[in-house]
Amino acid sequence: MNTYETVFILTPVLSDEQMKEAVVKFKDVLQQNGAEIVNEEEWGLRKLAYPIQKKSTGFYCLLEFKGEPTIVKKLDVAFRRDERVIRFLTFRLDKYAQEYAEKRRNLRAKKGSETPAEATAAAENKEA
Repeated sequence: MNTYETVFILTPVLSDEQMKEAVVKFKDVLQQNGAEIVNEEEWGLRKLAYPIQKKSTGFYCLLEFKGEPTIVKKLDVAFRRDERVIRFLTFRLDKYAQEYAEKRRNLRAKKGSETPAEATAAAENKEA
């Protein structure tokens, strides 16, 4: 089994419910084909580097999963058939990228678990 990461951009005209529905749809495609979802991140509405289909913003989503190489082709077909997706990119992570992704997940989990007061105290300790 290989580890893959896919980032896709959804059109900005969607409501929050429609955006979450689209993410669930792609997670279901992966799970139905035997993939194990390792990480999911919704980066929210962000400005695009350049306009795509006359849109300057989009909902960014990241899915990290483990699966067989044939899953990537099925996921690409699902992305291409869905008109809500304006861009996507899927790639296989090598061992160094997997280590980096693991560190990033742990850091995000740590930041999410501490209270705002703890985060401020940690930032002050770094400055001293």
